[in-house]
Amino acid sequence: MIKLIASDIDGTLVRDGEHKLNPEFFDVILGLRKKGIQFAAASGRQWASIEAVFEPIKEKVFYLSDNGAYVGCHGRNLFLNPIRRDTAMELIRQIRQVPQLEVMVGGPDVVYVDTRDRKFVDWIVNGYRFQVKQVEDVTLITDEIIKVSAYKPCGIQEATKGLMEQFGDRLKMTISGDMWMDAMAPGVCKGHAIKVLQDNLEIKPQETMAFGDQLNDIEMLERSYYSFAVANAREEVKKAARFQADSNVNNGVLKILRQLL
Repeated sequence: MIKLIASDIDGTLVRDGEHKLNPEFFDVILGLRKKGIQFAAASGRQWASIEAVFEPIKEKVFYLSDNGAYVGCHGRNLFLNPIRRDTAMELIRQIRQVPQLEVMVGGPDVVYVDTRDRKFVDWIVNGYRFQVKQVEDVTLITDEIIKVSAYKPCGIQEATKGLMEQFGDRLKMTISGDMWMDAMAPGVCKGHAIKVLQDNLEIKPQETMAFGDQLNDIEMLERSYYSFAVANAREEVKKAARFQADSNVNNGVLKILRQLL
């Protein structure tokens, strides 16, 4: 019996660049909860951004945000996995050395930016609905740091190849789509966040279903027996998954959840 469903958001539940779910998801998720099935939204997004996507049922889902660095639910932070400050600061300085990269620093409740690119700030505030605090210099913040991200409109994997090689033994680094490189504390990933939920809710991997499309979803799929790659997923993700769902644009996840309901 399925007791936990986890899904990525961007590229899996919604199209890239979009931030609204098919409204039918809300009723389906509520119906699954009546059957005793929990739902977790697992994303590289900040928790506030996840909450905005699931606004009508925000109190009924778990948030596995910042690629698993934050595990919580509406109004409650359950688990945090901060990065060592000295390592985070070193990474920030190195990101600044790479042309065309923007840096964003994730705290438990807000993300910090010191960019002067107004369009970028407007995009993450009004598009992703992040809680953003603009500062003079992100290396001067005193808040805990749970994620450091580098952004490039396209080609992020190639642009950050050197950074991933330099810091890969000290941080968990992953590519999210074609625009984001995310760095978290060692061992932190969506798969680890799923394990935290499974352990605390006494749910087995064999009772877990998960959906994803990108490299940062692979560990989550590996923690779930019923692992689905959407049809638009990267080939590496399809190889990691046991099953395949229709694409995000064809409501692939919703189709599977309807059948389960």
